[in-house]
Amino acid sequence: MNAAEDRIWTVPNLLSALRLLGVPVFLWLVLGPHADGWAIALLALAGFSDWLDGKLARAWNQISRLGRLIDPLADRLYILATLVGLVLRDVVPWWLALAVPLRDVLMLWIPPLLRRHGYGPALPVHFLGKAGTAALMYAFPLLFLASHAGWYAEIAAIFGWAFAIWGTGLYWWAGVLYVVQVRQLTKG
Repeated sequence: MNAAEDRIWTVPNLLSALRLLGVPVFLWLVLGPHADGWAIALLALAGFSDWLDGKLARAWNQISRLGRLIDPLADRLYILATLVGLVLRDVVPWWLALAVPLRDVLMLWIPPLLRRHGYGPALPVHFLGKAGTAALMYAFPLLFLASHAGWYAEIAAIFGWAFAIWGTGLYWWAGVLYVVQVRQLTKG
């Protein structure tokens, strides 16, 4: 690893850290005061900052080991918090709330196996995983909007469910590809 990879104080890491801090705020907005407008705005901002931190990390050469850990952690926590909040508010069904995090639970064996074979704690993020996560980040605010009365509800529901189903499928497909990649790396 070079010194640049060991940096902590970078703009992309700051964006990821702010996204992490937004997780409990989002849950409070959804479950406490039911401040849905603010919750949707925070969710949209989190999705945008997820895209922006990756873009800035590459453009400004600020890719770091910490960033490779906290960025996907923030994504997973936002997805989990959003699913919990939306299930408890009866916006999405339980099957969706279980299907998405189940993939991550089933893959918990990968980091210890990679370490045992001399690889880092995680594999590079696959494009399908990024696409699945992005689709889910689009799906959740749209499904939340669909749960409210308004001219936009039906359109939001159509696009929200399309993104949710495609996002979940891509998320699982990326998981299968990670398993295949790990098996190829650890065969010998």
